Amino acid sequence: MVYDADATRQVIEYLSKKGYTKTEATLRAESATQDVEGRPITLRTEDVGGVKYRQGFALEPISLPEHVTTNETAKIYRGAKYRLTLSSVAFYNLIRFLESKEKEGGAVLVGVIQCHLNVVTIERGNDAQYSLAQILNRAKTVEDFPAEDEGIPGHNPGSANTSRTAGDNVLTKLKLGPMPLEEDLKGDVRAELEEEDSRNPPANGQPSLASHFEQRIKREDSEDAPSRTELQLPPSVARDVAMEVQKVKEDRDRFKIEGRTGGVGPGVSVTMFTFHNTYDSINCIDFSEDHVLVAAGMSESYIRVWSLDGKALPSPVEGQQPSASRRLIGHSGPVYAVSFSPAIASNGLYGSSTNAKYLLSSSADNTVRLWSLDTWTCLVVYKGHNHPVWDVTWGPFGLYFLTGSHDKTARLWRTDHIADLRIFVGHDKDVDCVAFHPNGAYVFTGSCDKIVRMWAVSNGYPVRMFTGHTGNVTSLACSPSGKVLASADDAGTIILWDLASGRLKKRLRGHARGGIWSIGWSVESTVLVSGGADGTVRVWDVDPPEPAKENSALGPGRVVAEGGTGQKIDGNAQIQSVAGAGKKKGKDVVVTADQISAFPTKKSPVYKVHFTRQNLVVAGGAYLP
Repeated sequence: MVYDADATRQVIEYLSKKGYTKTEATLRAESATQDVEGRPITLRTEDVGGVKYRQGFALEPISLPEHVTTNETAKIYRGAKYRLTLSSVAFYNLIRFLESKEKEGGAVLVGVIQCHLNVVTIERGNDAQYSLAQILNRAKTVEDFPAEDEGIPGHNPGSANTSRTAGDNVLTKLKLGPMPLEEDLKGDVRAELEEEDSRNPPANGQPSLASHFEQRIKREDSEDAPSRTELQLPPSVARDVAMEVQKVKEDRDRFKIEGRTGGVGPGVSVTMFTFHNTYDSINCIDFSEDHVLVAAGMSESYIRVWSLDGKALPSPVEGQQPSASRRLIGHSGPVYAVSFSPAIASNGLYGSSTNAKYLLSSSADNTVRLWSLDTWTCLVVYKGHNHPVWDVTWGPFGLYFLTGSHDKTARLWRTDHIADLRIFVGHDKDVDCVAFHPNGAYVFTGSCDKIVRMWAVSNGYPVRMFTGHTGNVTSLACSPSGKVLASADDAGTIILWDLASGRLKKRLRGHARGGIWSIGWSVESTVLVSGGADGTVRVWDVDPPEPAKENSALGPGRVVAEGGTGQKIDGNAQIQSVAGAGKKKGKDVVVTADQISAFPTKKSPVYKVHFTRQNLVVAGGAYLP
């Protein structure tokens, strides 16, 4: 609503002439506390800036030496001992050394250890985290942050419970198993697969679709799986049957990616879609899971959708000029994220289309819009965030979706509800990226406060908190197995987290600074792909065999300079260089031995990468000359 001071004055004069004294007094009182633009005028210092936030979050400033002795947070840091984990042999040798140098300052350091450190000693094993080989390997890398099991009491690695009295058992038990299928849905899918097997018998050495489906069910049956009632999922329909049948077919016929063998990584194919003449106006890209459409969010406040095969898109209006692209106009600010509803390639044999039906978009206008891909119109405008919405993504079942915003919150929505269902509050800064767990029972949020959080959908409670990034978190993706989370930052680092234990599993380095904007997992959860501002698509080995781990102790490789000329980089070389590296433009980029390969573009930042269900990689970016 536009506030007009002159109009308000005229209304007050009219009410005075007509004798509406009570209404006039009320309007005068309301307008007296508003500025010329209609915003409330702050009259008390308690309602301004930091004072207001200190009241809301129980924060107290420390501006005088006396505050250090009275502030509760300061008391924790002054009174608690810093937790440090050492092997028993290392701690014994340290104390012996300090005692031998007692007069040279050793006694002082022993006193510091006794008064201010809580040293936890452990026995060192061959494969332990604190083994000699692991310590020497970590010494070759540049780490400018403490280990995740260090710190003052209250920092519980992986746990969102920061209470000092929480004890050791602070991790919530998670249900990471896949969401079980309904019994009726199982029967319908089994019948369709048996009919397909009779119509198209499997090739020699290839299992039938029905037997492959039974094997999948046995693998997916798990005691730690959530129930459908927890998420209030609706009953299955014919489209769900068609999608499950097609998933089984693609899973059986997919290109299977194995781990490294003899130091040689698996061959992964990447298809790159490059957008030209965009003039840096594209903010985001997403591909539909049926490989039919690609959408881009523009800084000019609209969305453009193309058909990947160049064919004309269907039109709801007869006689309209056929076109391979459509514009979706409705937002009043730059579009920061787009997301297609869950879909799968449709063959039309099961009487129900499985193509993408909807598209979500988020914008600087603080709204999220739901678009129909049949009529190319906006169906719903979701309002709730108070600031620009940076990211939006669909849940795995096409019913819920998640948003992250500049207002420091993430929100869970349901397509048939106009208001948000959950508000996830805990980050200190913007929520820049969001993701769902494959079973839909949990969501993840990443922020420029350098923290990743995991939340339960059923009650909205935080269940994990991951700290370790040195840059703003820019992308999240959970493995199809549901056991590992990958998070990326703008410092060029990808971190793999074990969800059950809540601990860091591995760091992957290779991207230059500027942001890793998208990451994706292979079907087997053994290979990771990433793309970002440095104009490269990189393929990573998530859990290489022991020989590769031994080789990694020899030292990481390096990529000299940033950018590329289209040459493939082999991640197995110890020292690597991009063509044209003689003209050094920036700092050397350290590449860990987990990188299988890298595919540099010419001058195209990569906005989106993802694995298809048949283990092919699709990537998209915009050429910036």
